[in-house]
Amino acid sequence: MKMKRFLVTAAILLALSGFMHAAENIVYVPYELDSLIHSIDNPGAPVITDDYIIFTAEAKHNFVGIAFDFENYQVIHPFKLLTSMDMDGKKSPRHLFYCYERQHKYTSIKYRLIIDGLWTTDPLNPSRVYDENVDLFFSKVSDLGILDRFTEQTKRDTVHFIYKGAKGLKLNLAGTFTNWDPWIYEMQETSPGFYELDLPLPSGKYYYNYYNGLTPLLDNTNPDKVYTMDGRTASVIVVK
Repeated sequence: MKMKRFLVTAAILLALSGFMHAAENIVYVPYELDSLIHSIDNPGAPVITDDYIIFTAEAKHNFVGIAFDFENYQVIHPFKLLTSMDMDGKKSPRHLFYCYERQHKYTSIKYRLIIDGLWTTDPLNPSRVYDENVDLFFSKVSDLGILDRFTEQTKRDTVHFIYKGAKGLKLNLAGTFTNWDPWIYEMQETSPGFYELDLPLPSGKYYYNYYNGLTPLLDNTNPDKVYTMDGRTASVIVVK
């Protein structure tokens, strides 16, 4: 019932604020993503690659948003508008899209769309599942495989920490195991934008973040996150 109340509340808030069409000023980074998005001629079922999942919707809608199970459906990500340009420089809409970058170790994802103020399953995705706990259907993408490189316990009392981001950062690791001192452990950039560190830790539950200077960064390869008593948002890992 809590899930239903959230969906209804979100829909009402969107209706009151007015429907805003997705932004047309799109910046594609990197080039491979630009090519992938433009290769989709018509909206349809989610397009899955090793790095991305592209969700699409028809351009006739005023607003389309997507909410995921791994965020407890608490965040609505708006779709953007993809346009085409003719020889005269006139733009025409092709479809709406949302790009999810696959940084987590999920083998399947459940989601719902909000289309012009109404919560619904994805009408272009035939794969859906019923959740009797909330009496709702959810759209689903599955058989995603598991990312081969992510933060995990690799052997007894050792955790292999990983961060993916911009190249050339000076990153440090801190958490409850350092009393949140951000200067003890420095991550090593083993390839452009890919940072790693092996750290022996005894059994237990640990909260941690990466730090770029004094700016905390969540572990974008680890979906497990918490809000700590002192107001932090932190990644969490359990060492067995």
